[in-house]
Amino acid sequence: MKKQRPVNLELTSFMPASAIASILHRVSGVVFFFALIFVIVAWTISLQSPEGFELAKSLMQGVIGKVIVIAILAALSFHTIVGLRHLVMDMGYWEELESGNLSAKLSIAIWIVTVILAGVWIW
Repeated sequence: MKKQRPVNLELTSFMPASAIASILHRVSGVVFFFALIFVIVAWTISLQSPEGFELAKSLMQGVIGKVIVIAILAALSFHTIVGLRHLVMDMGYWEELESGNLSAKLSIAIWIVTVILAGVWIW
């Protein structure tokens, strides 16, 4: 007996966009929580002395610092945008399958544009 196994494991083929957005919303919340450790350490260093401020400033102006800042802004913006979508859904809108998937795709598109704009602004 031959088993029918999925050949294509593309996420969108068996999971709707609304489910992907919901899962990534939770992931972005966890990522942002741990990213706050970096933010708090950078603030602490910058507030200790003028030399600490210059050190934090030089770290943020380096390539790794910019990538970290963009990643933090990406997590924050995704969590905020999809969180607003969830709030609208809590009010009784976009709960149907079609409108829920459309709002998820729109939220992800807005997030991509936001991250690109933030990346251009930071870089």
